[in-house]
Amino acid sequence: MNRPGAQAQDGEIITILLVDDIPETRENIKKLLAFEADFKVVGSVGTGREGVDMAKQEKPNIIIMDINMPDMDGIQATTLITEAVPTAAVIMMSVQNDPDYLRRAMLAGARNFLTKPVLPDELYSTIRTVHTRNKPLAAQYRQIQEAGPMETRAKAEGTENRPGHIIVVYSPQGGAGCTTVATNLASGLMKEGIRVLLVDSDLQFGDVGLYLNIQAQSTLVDLVGNVEDLDTELFDNIVITHDSGLKVLLGPARPEYAEVVQQNPSSVAQILEKISGNYDFIVVDTSHTLDETTLALMDVATKILLITTPTLAAAKNTRFVMELFDKLNYPPDKSVLIMNRVPHDRNQKRFAISSEQIEKFLKRPVEIEIPLDDVTILSAVHKGVPVIAQRDRSKSPIKELVALADLFYTKLAGEEEYDDEFNDDQRNKTGRLRLNR
Repeated sequence: MNRPGAQAQDGEIITILLVDDIPETRENIKKLLAFEADFKVVGSVGTGREGVDMAKQEKPNIIIMDINMPDMDGIQATTLITEAVPTAAVIMMSVQNDPDYLRRAMLAGARNFLTKPVLPDELYSTIRTVHTRNKPLAAQYRQIQEAGPMETRAKAEGTENRPGHIIVVYSPQGGAGCTTVATNLASGLMKEGIRVLLVDSDLQFGDVGLYLNIQAQSTLVDLVGNVEDLDTELFDNIVITHDSGLKVLLGPARPEYAEVVQQNPSSVAQILEKISGNYDFIVVDTSHTLDETTLALMDVATKILLITTPTLAAAKNTRFVMELFDKLNYPPDKSVLIMNRVPHDRNQKRFAISSEQIEKFLKRPVEIEIPLDDVTILSAVHKGVPVIAQRDRSKSPIKELVALADLFYTKLAGEEEYDDEFNDDQRNKTGRLRLNR
């Protein structure tokens, strides 16, 4: 029954602990696992308390845990195991496919959830997938334990001394193009010797992975439970490197996992503050919901890129946000206003609000206008590359997105001039870019 290519690499053996109060269930799973040469069952117990004790003793790679058990249920046992044996990954099992069970299991630290009865192939693939995702985390935990407190603290502080500018990209209006702007801003900030991190903080429906055609083995969810002990090496094991060289930290893989992060709303901001010294720029994509997680990110942000669109609803909501910024005592120059999805077709312009009207209503200048061009954007998404990665940067909206990156680089890195591609005719008397008016 062994399948070439399906087993762990390099002859690796995955050690497994079974925890279920029904002996027949444990025996059946044990027989199924015996067919696979890379699996080794190192223990089989019938209560949650026994499971915790056995996990401490054997330190298995994987623990298959039943939820409903006497003495101590699987949720309680998983919580204790996650704290005592952080190198182990728990896969929860239950006859009930209840969203509440899934939520509680993930909050306790479980890495996956299976519904009984489970098919053999599903069991095998889940074990291998969870083990693969957990390996870098487990290795880092072991390194932390071996390092001792002084070395661990030194790693947590980081060896780099970079500016760590955090740029939060936000719009109160859905469909404003935050992900497009964030991915291209991050890509545009990448220059020789400059380290840039792109973070997807849209916790329920983040699209950064889709836009860049990347999938994560690990996400924000794997970091929020270890904020206090986080060091740069553990963080680097979670971050993905895009083909362009851009570092990317993806959000939760499924909407229901968002609650794991939301249990500690300030966790994402705390994580970014801890690792900021290893990057020159950190660009954060957010959802349009103004929740505690987003507000915490705005508090630590160097700049907030506030996106509006030429519609009445967007202008109204943007004004509410700017009033909130005033109440939070943010300095005026902390936020930068841009207008996205600006129609360039004459017929479309008739139904849009001009930037002059937006500025008058918001009492704030629009720094850059980005024209509406869904064809160019969708073409880039299908290729899994940022729009500005295309060779011809003279076309809209590519040149505007390049200008946006240059604007932030200038504001934060202290460069004296914008990209030479934009001449004086494209600037108004205050020096701000005025593109495609």
